[in-house]
This record gives sequence, C-alpha cells and structure tokens, in this order.
Amino acid sequence: MPTMMRVGFVGLGTMGAAMAANVARGGFSVSAWNRTTGRAPELAALGVTRQLSPAAVATASDVVVTIVSDTPDVEAVLFGPDGVAEGAAPGALVVDMSTISPSATRDFAARLAGRGVAMLDAPVSGGSEGAQKGTLSIFVGGAATDLERARPVLEAMGRTITHVGPIGAGQAVKAVNQVILAGTYLGVAEGIVLALKAGLDVEQIVGALAGGAAQSWVLANRSGRMLSNDYPLGFKVALHRKDLGIALAMARELGAELPVTELATILEDELIAAGHPDDDMSALARAIRARSGLPG
Repeated sequence: MPTMMRVGFVGLGTMGAAMAANVARGGFSVSAWNRTTGRAPELAALGVTRQLSPAAVATASDVVVTIVSDTPDVEAVLFGPDGVAEGAAPGALVVDMSTISPSATRDFAARLAGRGVAMLDAPVSGGSEGAQKGTLSIFVGGAATDLERARPVLEAMGRTITHVGPIGAGQAVKAVNQVILAGTYLGVAEGIVLALKAGLDVEQIVGALAGGAAQSWVLANRSGRMLSNDYPLGFKVALHRKDLGIALAMARELGAELPVTELATILEDELIAAGHPDDDMSALARAIRARSGLPG
C-alpha cells in the first residue's frame, strides 16, 4: 500500500471530515481545506495538515478529493480564485465525491484535462454512518487506470467500489440511488403512519417485517425516528432535495417519468418551507404524519 501517497481533501462537512479521518488512519499524508475555518478540529490529532486554499491543497497532494454541497460549489473550488486547478500539477488526479450534475462533471473533467489533470467522479452512498465506519458504497466514473491510482484511497473510505463507466457515470448512478431511496423512505414512512393510526405496536411490527420482503436499511435504521418523530442529523432533507433535482433534470433529458420522485420533492419542499431543511431525510414521515392528523 502506498502509505506515502499525499491526499488532499477540499470540504470537511459531515461526510468529508469523517472520510478524511479514515484516509489519515489508513496511513496517508493528508492535507485539507474547508470554506468555514475551524471545522473538524479532531483531524489535527490524526496528523491532517490545514491549508489556506484549495490551490494549496492541490500543490501538496497527488490525489485531491473534493466533497462539497452542489454543482456550483464544485466549480468554485476547482476553477475559482485559488482553486484546485491553479495548484494541481500535470499528472495530478482529482476525485470528486460530491453529488452533482453528470453533464457538469463531464465539463469539469474536460477543463481539467486541458491542464493535464485527470478526474474521477465518485459519489457515495451509506450516509454519515458509512462515512464514519469506512463502509461507503462508491460509484466511480472515469478511466480505469485513474481508478487504479485512486483505489487505495477509496478503499480507506468505502467497502464497495464499483467502476460504473466513463466520467459522469458515477453521478448518474448516484441519481438512480437517490430516486430509489426516495421511494423507500416514502414507503416506510407511510407504513409507520398507517400502523400508528391503526393503534398497532409499531416496534413489534418492524421486528416482524424484518423477516419478510418489506425489510430494508431504511426500515431497520430509520423507522425508530419516524415513530418518535425526531430526526437528528443524518442526511439533510435539503441535500436530498437537491439530489432529486439532479435526478429529475436527468430524467427530463432522457424522457423518463419519475412520479414517486416528484411526490418526494413536493413533500421535501414543504418540510424545507416549514423550517426543517437540516432534519434527516427520514423527516419525510413528518410530512405524512401531518397530513394524517398525527403530531408533526
């Protein structure tokens, strides 16, 4: 394992900070930058060096991981003043692990290629728990040779690493993932609300359903939040709503109809307007509870 590979992180949010920590624990030399200074102070104890800009991170790194909120944020940290592109030497590799537009990803990769810098798109699934435990599923788009360069770093963050196609394909797979999650969360939320309205023992029901076809990660890990109507930070409603916007734009380009996804966006817009953008996305149950006359 190339323990001396230099890895940079641009973005130390809930996901990025945990992922950077796991890379540092994996024996890599890690440097980092975050827009809000002082974020993730615990990384210092793991030997992570803070830099003053994305460009400085790139100068100090062989592989630069970017993980920020949205497409404009990725463009800013890559190509804005003191961006990654200014500091990356020819031959460097950028791995964008944000969730952004597939078409924008292809454009960013072409712009970096003009500077001799390679790019992979490698969005993830598994939530904050997976980021902390290093068990993320990672969907990688780009050249196979670039993936092999990045693989040791990705293996420090994830359990399942799948090369899904050329650049942009990782983002397309992530859009599919978010669409499926929307339907799963809605289904579990509606089931929990129906059980509550029927006066059933919901905890008993969840245990019973776990042995049948209704079993899912959402049922096992988020039904308790839906039952207690408490949604501590996991994956923010606002971020999932952003991801569904990407999926719906992709669907329009391809001529696909996504009625369940459209319903999820309506409910998430209601939650955001009601002041719940930072709730875990299991708060979809909050919207369904309210429509059903349960405490919201």
